[in-house]
Amino acid sequence: MDSHGQYEQQVVWTVVGTDIGPLLLAATHEGLVNIVFHATDTVRDRALGRLADRLGTEPVEAPGSPLLAEAIRQVEAYFAGERHDFELALDWSLISGFNQQVLRELATGVPYGAVVGYGDLAKRVGQPGAAQAVGVAMGANPLPVVVPCHRVVESDGGIGGFGGGLETKRKLLALEGVLPEPLF
Repeated sequence: MDSHGQYEQQVVWTVVGTDIGPLLLAATHEGLVNIVFHATDTVRDRALGRLADRLGTEPVEAPGSPLLAEAIRQVEAYFAGERHDFELALDWSLISGFNQQVLRELATGVPYGAVVGYGDLAKRVGQPGAAQAVGVAMGANPLPVVVPCHRVVESDGGIGGFGGGLETKRKLLALEGVLPEPLF
């Protein structure tokens, strides 16, 4: 606690190896706050710097932290094909407004093995002309995989873009049975 009896913001992080490469998981007392794809040293250091700037505290590497334990367990089970839904507390403090509204709808309304179009997701949040804004929200998603932006595709059947790279999006959709497994 700080001198005013308030709990200081604590951010803990670890890197988890997955079939799509290393993922950085970061959590606060509120819940999982950030997931970062391709968490090599350089990417990880940049992400931790951004987290420190945004949350006002230096993230601490703590793979054994109780704040991360359930997220690690569920992410590992997802990639092992043993979990289809995440049941985690999420800290939404890195995103707000329309972007948060869209991501919350995505998290609760697009199940494992399903996809949704950008325009359809815009309609679901009452903004039928906001397909491009939905794309921006997907790109700003601080919690990919758990908040499944990989499930958002183009209405014409195209895969759409993806902050983690199209190969990563294809692998996630293949894991969920939406696409065939890549041959190589």
